[in-house]
Amino acid sequence: MTCHRIDELLALLNPAWQKSPDLSLMEMLGQLAQEAGYQQEMQHLPDDVLIYQLKMREADKTQPIPGLQKDYVEDFKTELLRARGMLDE
Repeated sequence: MTCHRIDELLALLNPAWQKSPDLSLMEMLGQLAQEAGYQQEMQHLPDDVLIYQLKMREADKTQPIPGLQKDYVEDFKTELLRARGMLDE
């Protein structure tokens, strides 16, 4: 893990952990993994899962995922026909 990812993880973990100060570090990481639906052994838990879960745990569950929002289209059928060249832009 590179330094900027460690810094990002610690910056995100600090406020979340302060809300549950009675948890140990492993309990906190286990809680985050469980919330994210991670079911493998904790030693294989990727930092991406932790970072994403910490960023998204307070977000509105009905909102699109930020990284995927740019690809969102209202009318999928029309976009599919346009991509196949059957409709003019």
